[in-house]
Amino acid sequence: MQTSFSESQTRINLMRAFAGECQSRQRYYQAALTAQQQKLVGLERMFRFTAEQEERHAIVFWKLLKEGTGQDIDISAGFPAEVTEEIQKLLDASEREEKKEFSVVYPDFARIAADEGFTEAASKFRMIADIENSHRARFRYYGELYRSGMLFRSNDTEQCWICLNCGHIHKGSEPPQECPVCRAEQGYFIRREEAAFTSCDTVSA
Repeated sequence: MQTSFSESQTRINLMRAFAGECQSRQRYYQAALTAQQQKLVGLERMFRFTAEQEERHAIVFWKLLKEGTGQDIDISAGFPAEVTEEIQKLLDASEREEKKEFSVVYPDFARIAADEGFTEAASKFRMIADIENSHRARFRYYGELYRSGMLFRSNDTEQCWICLNCGHIHKGSEPPQECPVCRAEQGYFIRREEAAFTSCDTVSA
């Protein structure tokens, strides 16, 4: 038998999830601004890309709160305050938070929603948990590159780098200090395989 929405823990968990996704979105936008100020355009766009996905998650949870329209839903939750200009700390903190959502928070919310009979909410919690795991892996990947000094270096002399400003492809162990086409700084370069849509560049017509 389904629990009444107004008396459910799922109602509270949905509001907690909505609030959590909203603050994640804003934290990543702030991190993007920090990366932009340090001329790390690839990291800036990665943070913005992730922030936009968190915003979509918030919308999913908001729509599931429709049954609570007109109510004030009180919640108690703790959110991270990583106010720093240090890129490494921002990447590491983001990975930790995504890991917690993936491994603890959303699985618990999904279990409770299923127990209370809210199957759609349970399904959304599980699916978004999987997405948060991909975010965790993303932040870990860039965190390790940054920590090891390999963000703009590779052990592969045939590594392809793409300029995010104009699309120029450079092959070598490091991208150029300045793009020879558009004169964008090195911070605009990322590994080609990290760029969206480039896997189809070599497909013949």
